[in-house]
Amino acid sequence: MWFKRKPRNRRFERTHVLDVKMRSQHTRSARTRLAATAFAMIVGTTMTLFLLWRGSEWALQELVWNNTAFNIQSIDIQTDGIIPLNQILAGAGVKEGDNLLALDLLRIKRDLELLPLIQSAAVERVLPNSLKLRVIEREPVAQISGFQTTSPIGEVMTTIFYIDEVGYVMLPLESSKQPGAPNLLWDPLPVLTGVVGTELRPGRRVESPQMHAALLLVAAFGRSPMAGLVDLKSIDLSSPQALVITTGQGNEVTFGLSDMEMQLRRWRMVHDYVHQEGKAIGTLDLSVSNNVPAHWQELSVVPPPRPKPLKPSRYRKKHV
Repeated sequence: MWFKRKPRNRRFERTHVLDVKMRSQHTRSARTRLAATAFAMIVGTTMTLFLLWRGSEWALQELVWNNTAFNIQSIDIQTDGIIPLNQILAGAGVKEGDNLLALDLLRIKRDLELLPLIQSAAVERVLPNSLKLRVIEREPVAQISGFQTTSPIGEVMTTIFYIDEVGYVMLPLESSKQPGAPNLLWDPLPVLTGVVGTELRPGRRVESPQMHAALLLVAAFGRSPMAGLVDLKSIDLSSPQALVITTGQGNEVTFGLSDMEMQLRRWRMVHDYVHQEGKAIGTLDLSVSNNVPAHWQELSVVPPPRPKPLKPSRYRKKHV
């Protein structure tokens, strides 16, 4: 019993300990390899995308923009009016030899429609090397004598402005520069007077109520019972409440600003009655509904109206 070994304290014995350090090194190495792989994939993807971008840009430049097969060789221009084709081409800003696919069609359409004489335009590519321009022009229905600055030093000269059916202001074409082109100054359009000069801006609309009423009157007169019996010579817009018409036969007729068809029918009734009496209208005020003021003149002094044109428009001429 004296020689019995004393039990040892197990706390001081060496035992196997979990190798945490080795496993943490393994995890760190795996994370490093994963990060390197991800970085290499990002760099590779970026380089691939860059090369594809540069390659497609080069291909687009060489196969499209610099490809002479797409250079414009013919420009087909058609208009329903009298604008010379070279002026339409200049307004479009294109020429033969330009790359057809590089053209901004919306820009060409916008530039053409900014020209005062053009109402609408259509632009079409015809591959591989043709361009089509289709133009609808504004048709003037009346004219106004006004002033325009013609030089940088402020020189002012008298000119004729033209108005279409919705009130857009246009300048006449310079026919002296276009041999064979008709001169718009020769068109027998009614003259509008009493218009404020500051409202006459080419390419812009005149918005005054008097102008709106005058254009409605011009349009209504062409399909009224009075068309062919008298010539519409001028319309005075100076009054805020009425329009005063002067005809080529010496009639002076006052209109209200509304219901033009009814007033034109009343004019025809008065015209027929006076004609049966061997007289002609001198002055007539249709702006009042009852007891219409009027003055007669001798029928023998009244000049006959101009013959009606065979064409419905005195302005349009096809460029085919």
